[in-house]
Amino acid sequence: MEQCTNQIALRGSLVSLPQFSHENHGRKFYRFFLEVPRLSGVSDILPVVVEESILQEPDLSCGGMLSITGQIRSHNVRSDGQRHLLIFVFPTKILCEDGEPVNEVTLEGVLCREPTYRRTPLGREICDLMLAVPRAFQRADYLPCILWGRTALEGSQCHTRDRIRISGRLQSRIYTKVTPSGSEERTAYEISALSAQFSPEVM
Repeated sequence: MEQCTNQIALRGSLVSLPQFSHENHGRKFYRFFLEVPRLSGVSDILPVVVEESILQEPDLSCGGMLSITGQIRSHNVRSDGQRHLLIFVFPTKILCEDGEPVNEVTLEGVLCREPTYRRTPLGREICDLMLAVPRAFQRADYLPCILWGRTALEGSQCHTRDRIRISGRLQSRIYTKVTPSGSEERTAYEISALSAQFSPEVM
């Protein structure tokens, strides 16, 4: 299958200065969070993992807003005997640039498991998808997406290996997880689709 689309553009405020995350093949990576307000007034607090060389360009002490372009990445980690899917933004460019908040995502990949369709208590239609978006070196990012309304109904009729193209935003959502030691507040990250295009199974 050919390389698929994975693009994100953000403009928001730096929550805290970048902290060292890890080193891989001699390259150092740093992690920080970007706050991007929605029109509703709620803000998405989004994780960013960036290579050291990209950080050398902007002056992050400027105190203004940052514009980021890059991709959404996923990484599987194991903790407490369970696998967890980490979602983060991987920038190719960062600029100190004031302006209106931006949160724009375009993805194209294949459905890697059957959709989950449901309704909220108020009757709103929702469909959860897991999209496999290929990248270099025969790897893929596994990205959770959520569809709404009529688009959710269309998405619920898709099947594994169908190709889907989504335009929307990356959002953060706080939920409560019940564990043997009690309830824990956690944050999930997912792409909320504004529009979607569906294609038949990829051979």
